[in-house]
Amino acid sequence: MSDTETPDATGKAPSIRDVARLAGVSYQTVSRVINNSPQLRPETAAKVRSAIAELKFVPNQAARALATNRSRLIGVLGPRMTTHGTSAMVQAIESVARAAGYRLTLTNLATSAADDVRASIDHLMQQSVEGLIAVAPQTRVVPILDELKLPVPVQIVASTGTSSSHNDQTAGARAAVRHLIELGHSRILHIAGPRDWVEADHRMRGYLAEMDANDLTPRPPVLGDWTAQFGFEAGLELLRTEDATAVFAGNDHMALGLMHAVRAIGRSVPEDISVVGFDDVPESAHLWPPLTTVRQDFAGIGARAITDLLTRLGESSDAVGPSEPDHLRLIVRSSTAPPSR
Repeated sequence: MSDTETPDATGKAPSIRDVARLAGVSYQTVSRVINNSPQLRPETAAKVRSAIAELKFVPNQAARALATNRSRLIGVLGPRMTTHGTSAMVQAIESVARAAGYRLTLTNLATSAADDVRASIDHLMQQSVEGLIAVAPQTRVVPILDELKLPVPVQIVASTGTSSSHNDQTAGARAAVRHLIELGHSRILHIAGPRDWVEADHRMRGYLAEMDANDLTPRPPVLGDWTAQFGFEAGLELLRTEDATAVFAGNDHMALGLMHAVRAIGRSVPEDISVVGFDDVPESAHLWPPLTTVRQDFAGIGARAITDLLTRLGESSDAVGPSEPDHLRLIVRSSTAPPSR
């Protein structure tokens, strides 16, 4: 089996033995460098990496797996619907994993049905993954993962779970609602995310808890689907029937649709309705008016998840980088103001 994938000028791919010859070491030493073995002198490892770069040597992953009996493959279980946040987390996971010598295999849930969840997990396990990351899972994913007792480490990127990388979604939602209350709002609506999303549930709990803590009567939250279209349609209905002065939307896209609905019925933000979102997607600062929202560092969450998983796989902390929490932060912009009436 070929050890490389990149041919040289003669059309022949450089091999691991070519690297060893150029570096003046054994091919076993080159293999140890490729597999990030700590049992090497720094000057030897540097000499081998220089030879790898000069020859443009690319190790064949299949050959490495056969030689080491390790796939160096991380499985990622994605949500049924991809959002800006989940995309940013997966990109960060892939970047850190690649730097540590691992690859990703990704599958998205077809539905949130238990059989589909189990089938997706089985699909990843059949590829001999060494660890698994569940990104922003639906509510039923967590107990299924616990039930299966998988033989590999599992990292759950969510607001709950025994092994999780997360920001406190409930606290972030409370900060958003508290901001509205401090501005003088008491009639505050909440457009929530889908029923089966962990994050949506925790943000809704934050809304209810903060309203209760301030002796305010919450309106029944409306369950949405994270999209701007739902925010628009819900806004048209709610703003014609509810006497509210502010809305806390479960994410920025639903907040965007809601702001469109406010204008469509001849009202304005924030003069008539204050709006707060959640996530601080890149477009939020460029809406009109710019959106007040709760910022979370999706890339940081993803990097923290893969870092923790690689540590559990025995990788050194130098190889995988730091794992410090990134707290949620309220970003106040022009979509919120004291109520005018």
